[in-house]
Amino acid sequence: MKISVITAVYNAEATVGAAIASVARQTHGDIEHVIVEGNSKDGSLAAIRNASHDRMRLISEPDGGIYDALNKGIRNATGDVVGFIHSDDFLAHDGVLEQIAAAFEDPAVEAVFSDLDYVSQADTSRVIRHWSTGPFHRERLKRGWMPAHPTLYLRREVYEHYGAYDIKFGISADYDFILRYFSQTMQKSVYIPEVLYKMRLGGVSNRNLAKIRQKMGEDFHAIRRNRVGGISTLAMKNLSKIRQFRT
Repeated sequence: MKISVITAVYNAEATVGAAIASVARQTHGDIEHVIVEGNSKDGSLAAIRNASHDRMRLISEPDGGIYDALNKGIRNATGDVVGFIHSDDFLAHDGVLEQIAAAFEDPAVEAVFSDLDYVSQADTSRVIRHWSTGPFHRERLKRGWMPAHPTLYLRREVYEHYGAYDIKFGISADYDFILRYFSQTMQKSVYIPEVLYKMRLGGVSNRNLAKIRQKMGEDFHAIRRNRVGGISTLAMKNLSKIRQFRT
């Protein structure tokens, strides 16, 4: 089973090498790593080339932002299964994609997801937040449930059927897509109750108060657009994050 991993890169010189290396080390044999680099202003392109491996493909050209870049990666992916690793994050261990592939051996499975740790930028061994997703039940969508997006692997046909990311969303296109898919699908999903992904804190959606407010507005629009709830859904989604923090 071939797995396509997509990484969108823009001005990530310091971290993209570690993201690429975490894919290069994977023990699963049939992998393609599609790097979509958006004409960065720093040394990202050189860092990508320095970390390149024989299962990697590079697309380097301007794009319209992260979701446009991810859509471009999806269009160019040739794997049976598609997933993502962001340019400042990394897979938790060398057997992650082997676990993902094993879950997809059941032909009825269409989606696989897991837990995620948010780690310190300065010390990636230090866990700040732990996102334990839990299994999918449709009624949980109204209570703010969503899988951690970078842990979500889908058969490529899902994007062909449901469409990709709506780039009108600046921050919440992933949440909009997740609601679109999980509110409609009747297919089987698998939750792996392990941390398979490590995310450095400091993403665009929680960078400052303006971004937080923008994300909340976009999340509410996605909730209403996909008819999975209302303001209480947004409130429960945000409140659920509180218990993720490590003390």
